[in-house]
Amino acid sequence: MAIYHLSVKVISRAAGSSAVASAAYRSASRLHDERLDRPQDFTNKTGVVHSEVMLPDNAPPEWSDRERLWNDVEAFEKRKDAQLSREVEFAIPREMTQSQGIDLARDFVEREFVDQGMIADLNVHWDIGADGQPKPHAHVMLTMREVSEDGFGPKVRDWNRVELVEHWREAWAEHVNQRLIELDIDARIDHRTLEEQGIDLEPQGKIGAAARRMEAQGLEAERIEDHADIAYRNGERILANPNIALDAITHTQATFTKRDLAMFVHRHSDGADQFNAVMTAVRQSPDLVELGKDGRGDERFTSRDMIETEQRLQRAADLMKAREHHRVMEDQRKAALERAKARGFTLSDEQNAAFAHVTKADGLSVVVGYAGTGKSAMLGIAREAWEDAGYTVRGAALSGISAENLESGSGIQSRTIASLEHQWAKGRELLTARDVLVVDEAGMVGSRQMERVLSAAAEAGAKVVLVGDPEQLQAIEAGAAFRAIHERHGGVEITQVRRQHEDWQRDATRHLATGRTTQAVYAYFDHGHVHEAETREDARKELVKRWDKDRIDTPEASRLILTHTNDEVQALNALARDRLKARGELGDDVDIKVERGDRTFAAGDRVLFLRNERGLDDKGGVRNGTLGTAVVVEPNQISVRLDDGRSVAFDLKDYNSLDHGYAVTIHKSQGVTIDRAHVLATPGLDSHSSYVALSRHRDSVDLNYGRDDFDDLNRLGRTLSRERSKDVALDHDGAKAFAERRGITLRERIVEIIRQVPDKVRSMFDGLDLGQRSNTPQPKPTDYREDRETLRRSAIQRHAGAANDIFRMHDKDLPVLPHQRSALEKAREGLKAFDKHAVHDLERAYSADPSMASEAAAGRTNRSIRVLQMEAEIRADPMKRADRFIDDWRQMDARRVGAERSGDTATASHVRDQMGAMAKSLERDPQMESLLRNQRLALGLSSSGSGWDMERKLSSELGASIGLEPSRGISIGM
Repeated sequence: MAIYHLSVKVISRAAGSSAVASAAYRSASRLHDERLDRPQDFTNKTGVVHSEVMLPDNAPPEWSDRERLWNDVEAFEKRKDAQLSREVEFAIPREMTQSQGIDLARDFVEREFVDQGMIADLNVHWDIGADGQPKPHAHVMLTMREVSEDGFGPKVRDWNRVELVEHWREAWAEHVNQRLIELDIDARIDHRTLEEQGIDLEPQGKIGAAARRMEAQGLEAERIEDHADIAYRNGERILANPNIALDAITHTQATFTKRDLAMFVHRHSDGADQFNAVMTAVRQSPDLVELGKDGRGDERFTSRDMIETEQRLQRAADLMKAREHHRVMEDQRKAALERAKARGFTLSDEQNAAFAHVTKADGLSVVVGYAGTGKSAMLGIAREAWEDAGYTVRGAALSGISAENLESGSGIQSRTIASLEHQWAKGRELLTARDVLVVDEAGMVGSRQMERVLSAAAEAGAKVVLVGDPEQLQAIEAGAAFRAIHERHGGVEITQVRRQHEDWQRDATRHLATGRTTQAVYAYFDHGHVHEAETREDARKELVKRWDKDRIDTPEASRLILTHTNDEVQALNALARDRLKARGELGDDVDIKVERGDRTFAAGDRVLFLRNERGLDDKGGVRNGTLGTAVVVEPNQISVRLDDGRSVAFDLKDYNSLDHGYAVTIHKSQGVTIDRAHVLATPGLDSHSSYVALSRHRDSVDLNYGRDDFDDLNRLGRTLSRERSKDVALDHDGAKAFAERRGITLRERIVEIIRQVPDKVRSMFDGLDLGQRSNTPQPKPTDYREDRETLRRSAIQRHAGAANDIFRMHDKDLPVLPHQRSALEKAREGLKAFDKHAVHDLERAYSADPSMASEAAAGRTNRSIRVLQMEAEIRADPMKRADRFIDDWRQMDARRVGAERSGDTATASHVRDQMGAMAKSLERDPQMESLLRNQRLALGLSSSGSGWDMERKLSSELGASIGLEPSRGISIGM
């Protein structure tokens, strides 16, 4: 992944440095140092791939000789503490080839330094780290004096300005990102970041254990000192501009807590005094927005910029949703559907609903589809309808492989969002009012990028269709824009899974999509697809052994190994390749140098492409994530047959962004469909990555794990169930804003419920419509009683936790957040899998005694289980049901009498209606009705006469309430 790094320092005699020695080291050359009269020989240094001295127009040409240049600098500077040179060091994106990286560096150096009058000694290093990853970077030694044909003049003080360094930092980021987009590479850097975070601060090196020991022993440790110095300077910069901290933290998360802020400031300050000063400065910044407390009682914050971004996003979405300019006629829809039917494809009811939704005239449409539900196929038919109506249909996605999958699945010409934005910035391929833009895998798009896309579409009058699943992989950048738009404007859902061939696997995918990951894991376990090994290493070996057997048994099927980290991918690739080599299925090994280091390839090897390159052929080239099989491998070139049937051949000096393609990361597999998948589980997984990993297949998936990572199947299920959903700042924007967006606050809804139904204890969840209904078949109970009981307790705990969050929000008079509503709905569905009455029974009990919910949320579920047992017994025993009926009736009758005495006629009337409904319910329970005939006095009815007579003063009103003649009183079952 591309990282940002640009640092500036001065090479001076005061630090014991020599300009000649520094130049020799950076260029890996031998230079004679005239001042010291000795050679500076660093010819043994490796990794230097480009070296040149670049001169401005008015410089003496002899200074293109490095030795002459720096000896003249040494001779001109007389002071023993003279500053000899300024050095700028910057990282080159490892996604680039060496030639691309050299061109990138040369262009930047020429524009920013040479054109300004400096002589630049440029050296590009392409080192390979201990982890096998390339570390491309450049060292630029710059002269510090004016240059003319007569030699050096005075030093240029403006070149020492801090503002100029800031300009270089920003200019480098813009320069790199521009080139990355031109090369269609899915990577970006930010001059405000440390590596992948938005931090406008100096990078701090990692302090290892050895340096820590040196510090403890009182010895000098240069890295410790450098680290502290950088931390101090960073702290000073934040004090001068607290927005640096806010921008950094909200780069990848829309909201944050005090703890998040304290951790960030601790990393970027030195000592308690500066820490406290920086914390105070950030807390007092006018751009810090306090959002109040969340459901866990933590104060949350965001930045004004984040709020403004989300507000712009909302305004753009609102504007587009209100427009109805993209009408598709009914005959055009029918024609597209008929053509699809002629090709043998018929849409399901859900797909039909989605098709009708996206082809409406609205300027914004949202489709939420579970993995493998046929979203792309539906979009392909919609494309035909749009084109029949005269619209141009364009596709976009965050990654190149997702764009490729959208294009191959729907026929919509697609590219990355970054590539589209690049074209728009140059005034090319701009959206128009006759365009329909389909954004696939929209759940992975951060709020800032989504805002830019929707704002551009709103301004142009284009229609946008957002397609995705908020439960799959989360956005890398801050925010959950897709989820927020769906909640605000609605959409359609496609839940009927079509990718998997067997019903139980489709059910498992639905469990994954609705947060019931543990149930999905147990489903695969029950069918023999979860495999335990003693260690992770053993699990790797067994996975590859199973993959190899599967490959031989079904050679026509497509397959892929999936895991969480690149390190595991590399280890699995090596094991898989060893299997093929041992079977003689690979050609002669050829050692080649690729972007990630030295690799061995042979004809027959699986190949994974890691960078978009359209120029490899005339049919679209390759994308980041494209797979193929090597046909010819030579030291300098390779030919690959892609999985889509095309063939590409290229020189490795032009394209070397390759790796073995037997295994890939789960992140790279989103949007991919294969026949068979083999997954290695590691502790870094969560519910989102598990959902993606376990839903890529058509035929089967095998899940492998080691007991050194997970003690047992239950621990595996709990780890794979962890939710890490992102939020948006406006989720927390106060009760008033929440009410304005959703019409009514939760507290008002509860008050309304209680006011309308004062006659019995009500659950605070009654009437709370989460906007989700699942028609998913519930899983069958597992045959393993102990495991089932563990799962049931886990489901109760999760449901209680979700309920407890809502209780806390209610107690604090705060709105329930969308993710809390979603969590409760998922927890309800999970609990219904064990007992269809459990949700009603427990929420009724929790409302009466909230402490029970707190206990269950903490894992103490015994009281909750006793409630379920008691309720089950009552439902099974007519006598117990009759006793409860009498108790409830008495309480309601007492409330009615009290209301009448106080003159509260509305409440009295409402209670009479409730009592009438209770009496009417006996028609559905003849056993209890028969028992209650002998309990007339307990119910307050007369002991004589036919039928069930209330006291006369209630008979007419109550009889009327259930539609009976007043003269006959209430008669049930007689």
